[in-house]
Amino acid sequence: MEDEQIVALYWERSEQAIAETEKKYDRYLEKIAHNILNNLEDSRESVNDTYLAAWDSMPPHRPSVLSAYLAKLTRRISIDRFRYRTRDKRAGSEYAISLSELSDCVSGGNSAEEIVNAKALADAIGVYLRLQSKETQAAFLGRYYFLDPVKEIARYLGMSESKVKSLLYRTRLGLKEYLEKEGFCL
Repeated sequence: MEDEQIVALYWERSEQAIAETEKKYDRYLEKIAHNILNNLEDSRESVNDTYLAAWDSMPPHRPSVLSAYLAKLTRRISIDRFRYRTRDKRAGSEYAISLSELSDCVSGGNSAEEIVNAKALADAIGVYLRLQSKETQAAFLGRYYFLDPVKEIARYLGMSESKVKSLLYRTRLGLKEYLEKEGFCL
């Protein structure tokens, strides 16, 4: 079933919407959740919560790209579950590892100024990534958005793990330099 049809089912409040969403996106969403949580039961729960969140948000929201919308919901729900589960200790998942890799480029503070600048920062990161090769974009998004392990990124990009690590390292350094040049205090 096409995404537009699935969204229409949500708007009609048809329970078939959830069944169709699960049929089409279950494996994709479980992968995202598992990369964050590193636990099958918690991942399954996050995906189920994603279906509920989609049901609760449509209507009034009508996503133009259903897969991206569901991925965003799954990431948010899984990250919240990860934070709740681990509280102060951050270890054992691709989420924790990827956060530590990015810590030199982007701080995680919550001051009012940082909150106000979050949109500008996201835009600047987007501009920087658009200046990079498709391969670099895929590696960066795979690692820091989809939270894929380096081994998996190497597989789908057809390169060695060490090359992926090197590519990500150079990209983080370049991003840090770019953000500093754009006036962000890191």
